[in-house]
Amino acid sequence: MPATATDPGTARPRSWWGWGYTDAHPDDAECVATGSLLPGTLARPLPIPQVADLGIGRPAVAPPSSLAHLVAADPEVRAAHAMGKGYRDVIRALRGRPGRIPDLVARPTDDREVADLLDWAGDHGVAVIPFGGGSSVVGGVEYRGDAHRAVLSLDLTSMDRVLEIDKGGRAARIQAGALGPVLEDQLRPHGLTLRHFPQSFEFSTLGGWLATRAGGHYATVHTHIDDFVQSLRVVTPAGTSESWRLPGSGAGPSPDRMFLGSEGALGVITEAWMRLQERPRHKASTSVVFADFHRALDAVRAIAQSDLNPANCRLLDPGEALLSGASQDGSTVLVLGFESATAPVDDRLATALDLARAHGGRGEAPAADRAAADGTASADGTAPADAAVSAWRSAFLRMPYLRDGLARMGAVVETFETAATWDRIPALIDEVRTEAMYAALKATGHQATVNCRLTHVYPDGAAPYFTVAVAGRPGDEVAIWDDIKAAVTDVLHRHRATVTHHHAVGRDHRPGYDRQRPEPFALALRAAKAALDPHHILNPGVLID
Repeated sequence: MPATATDPGTARPRSWWGWGYTDAHPDDAECVATGSLLPGTLARPLPIPQVADLGIGRPAVAPPSSLAHLVAADPEVRAAHAMGKGYRDVIRALRGRPGRIPDLVARPTDDREVADLLDWAGDHGVAVIPFGGGSSVVGGVEYRGDAHRAVLSLDLTSMDRVLEIDKGGRAARIQAGALGPVLEDQLRPHGLTLRHFPQSFEFSTLGGWLATRAGGHYATVHTHIDDFVQSLRVVTPAGTSESWRLPGSGAGPSPDRMFLGSEGALGVITEAWMRLQERPRHKASTSVVFADFHRALDAVRAIAQSDLNPANCRLLDPGEALLSGASQDGSTVLVLGFESATAPVDDRLATALDLARAHGGRGEAPAADRAAADGTASADGTAPADAAVSAWRSAFLRMPYLRDGLARMGAVVETFETAATWDRIPALIDEVRTEAMYAALKATGHQATVNCRLTHVYPDGAAPYFTVAVAGRPGDEVAIWDDIKAAVTDVLHRHRATVTHHHAVGRDHRPGYDRQRPEPFALALRAAKAALDPHHILNPGVLID
């Protein structure tokens, strides 16, 4: 088992403590330059943490000889599986406080090995944390507490094959450990795609998407992984659940719905039949500029209710537009993109542009739709014809690395997202901005930057996504972020906005989830947990106690 995670096919080393690839992290000079944009940050960046400095001890348990070939216990592998990639994880690693390190890391290759590992863990009081790409930003892949004698990280990335393709039915049976690029590489020769591209696409797995009900990049129609599921296979301590492949069913509550979003607390998703699509061949995009953010909201609502179904309909407030390079003059920018596997999209984009103009938007006619000869779609559903679109796309992919660079400068910088109905959206956005700024000022004495964009839009509502950045107090960064998060969670609850639209609940969103979840459903969830996981070993603390 390699000591550090690598990208399949390139052996490109990945960071154990921060986002993505180690060679893509900003260097010290870039960290200082970025930190200078936030008054009060450190004079020099925190050093990159080393696994050797963590003092990782011997595992508290040893696997039986029958499972030993699946298990590793070297410190590098254990450190890489200790946390996700949220701000709290990054800053804790930088401060040398990563939390409880798993005792063992297992990489099963089939369902039988998963079941055997769960049986052993249940018999020996070992907590099991299902692990895909480790990209959770809400504390979903770490163990907090001391109720179990040991912790096993169950890494499914050795189960990464497309096992079967039904081309006529446009579906495939796929193992849950397939990372996004690995999955798409296996579908591409067949002219098919899952068409699910979260920002973490390179570093997350199909099983992770299913277990967290992940949202993809596409702004309308099929926004969540739920929309693509035909059936699931899930290994639980109580047995294996496998639903039928059906185009639709009215036979009682859906068994798949019980496991979608269960975040590894009820079972380990090992396979899924997923609905596929033909690879897009026609793509076009443009940007629209607004002088007023609230008029731009009206424009986006009109487009969302028009049945045009853009692939990209991302609204950037002035701060977000400036940060991404899409605008330098304080304007709000709407990024529009359309794509199709069968027909040109010029007319749809032109109609959307007309709707935006009717609400005060200014935008040029897009370049002519260009068919992609190989059917390859970009991960954001746009073509690079528009400079603002290209700038935004580059910033979108680079942003997690810059966040880690700011963390090295002692900044508190993180995102949170939600969704609400259109009647609540304007006031919700305004109040979140105000409360986040106030909470940051109260906690740090510094003014915060709070930006907002809409990532997904629906006929009945939208999903605002906020970015907060402020200089922290050395050593207190986690507490400051928790204070800001708590203040924002109160706002979301008052406006009946969800605690998360696509980042999942994990451990960080538990307080908000507990307030949002109906109590009768909580009773049913606890009963399901007790029945499927009688030893309470699966991802303890996620969703329920």
